[in-house]
Formats: sequence, structure tokens, C-alpha cells
Amino acid sequence: MSGHSQSASGSAVNLTRWINRTVIYGLLVFFAIVYLMPLFVMVVTSFKTMDEIQSGNMLALPQSPTIEPWLKAWGEVCVGLTCAGIKGYFWNSIKMVVPAVVISTVMGALNGYVLTKWRFPGHTLVFGLMLFACFIPFQSVLLPMATILGNLGRFGNSLEDTIGTSLGFGNPTENLVIVHVIYGLGFTTLFFRNFYEAFPSELVKAAQVDGAGFFQIFRRIMLPNSLPIIVVTVIYQFTNIWNDFLFASAYAGTGDAMPMTVALNNIVNTSTGVVEYNVNMASAMIAALPTLLVYIVAGRYFVRGLMAGAVKG
Repeated sequence: MSGHSQSASGSAVNLTRWINRTVIYGLLVFFAIVYLMPLFVMVVTSFKTMDEIQSGNMLALPQSPTIEPWLKAWGEVCVGLTCAGIKGYFWNSIKMVVPAVVISTVMGALNGYVLTKWRFPGHTLVFGLMLFACFIPFQSVLLPMATILGNLGRFGNSLEDTIGTSLGFGNPTENLVIVHVIYGLGFTTLFFRNFYEAFPSELVKAAQVDGAGFFQIFRRIMLPNSLPIIVVTVIYQFTNIWNDFLFASAYAGTGDAMPMTVALNNIVNTSTGVVEYNVNMASAMIAALPTLLVYIVAGRYFVRGLMAGAVKG
């Protein structure tokens, strides 16, 4: 009787475990399908012809796949009144994102290094102020930032009159780099400060005893051991900057210097009178590809880097 009771009890436990696991995985699959459905619709629509889109089911796979919408999106689609594709605006975003990510990441690493290993009187207050900057809404800095950028533009005009070049001051792309570096500095400092807080101070002290200076320690000890948090910061900054629309539309919303997000928005405001859903979807996919590639290449390090910055050694 005892053996039979234990067997029945074990079967009940296994049944309960199986039911729980089935429910959990079922919910995960359901929410994954719901989450990925818009992406699926975008992808399949971007490979369909307009005739098939207008007469078929949007969830159906393309019967005659074509890359013509992608080619048109890249080189021919009208953005406003200009029909030269989105390629120029794509490279505008690249020219904005790469320097902004690099500068904000390096400066955040330096700030985190100073705030943890070269502490000075008032370092807690400085960090608190930088942390406070992370919670300032985008909208509240639009006018002050516009004033600063206007002054920089006037300074660039003065330089051009004096030495023949503005050194980039007043250029919309450079303006956006400045904006994203300033706004992202609080976040990058927070990431690196938390990561370096757990970094052994003994290594820094030993390097000081050996005669290593401030930048030698940073370059030879801190940076080589910072790959996890560098990946986290790069992914975070790249995604935020690439997908930004508010700053981009406010400071570079017109002309040939528009970044990708503004150009993508303006595609639907063309004067052609024809809504080409396949071209629009292809344009959206092209705009999303860089962030997707970043996550595919470095995504596995993202959670690892966050955990490395959260666990104290």
C-alpha cells in the first residue's frame, strides 16, 4: 500500500509539473507570436507586389516574391518632394549614430572610472546630479538645447568668416551628435560607475605603485576588462539614438541632413497620391535592420553585461 501511495503521489506531482510547464510554454509561444506578428506582416508585405497586396490576405506568404520594393525604397521612393530613395538619409543616421555612441561610451567610461577609483570631494553629489539627468524628459530640454545649438551655429558662422571653415558647428548632423552625447552621458556614466564599483580597487592601487598614471590604468586595466558593460552601453545608446524621432525632427527635420527616422515618417507625406505599402514596409525594414543586426551580433552579451554591473564582488 505504501509503494502504491508513493507511486500515485509521484504521478500526481509529475502531472502537475507537466501541466504547469505546458501552460508556461503555451503562454510564451502565444505572446511571442503576438509580438512577432507585426514584423512578420512587414517582411512578407515588403516582398509582395501591389496587386497581390490589394487582392490578398496580409498574413499570406508572397506568391511571387520580388525585391523590387526594397530597391525602390533604397533608391527611388519619394521623401517629401525628393524622389531619391532613403539611402542618403540612412547614411545620415550612420554619420550621427557612430560618433555619438563612441563619444558617449568613452566619456561614460571615464566618468565611471573617476567616480569609483579616483574619488574626489563631492563625487557623490556629482553622480547624483548626473543620475538626475537620466530622468529629465526629452521635451523639457528642446528649447534650452535649441538655444545652445543656435549659439553654436553663430559661433560656426564666425569661424567660417574668420578662418574659412565652421568646423562643423551649426551642421544638423553634428548638432544631433552633440545632443545625443549630452543626453546619453548620464546613462553611460551610470552603467560604467556601477560596473567599476565592483571592480577590484587593489589592481588600480598596484598599478599606481608600479608608476602607472591615470590614463595608463584606464587604457591597460579598466578598458580591457570592461567588454561586457561596453556592449551593454553600445547596444543601449545605438538603439536609442538610431530610433530617436523627437530630437531628429526638432533639429534636423528638413533638408538633406534628415536622419532615417524623419525620412521614414515623411515617406507617407509625399505628393505622389499613391500609397505603396510594399515600399513603405521595405523602407521600415531597412530602417530597423541596423538595430536588429546589433542585437543579433551582441545581444547575448547584453544580459551578461547588465548582471556584471549589478553584482558586487
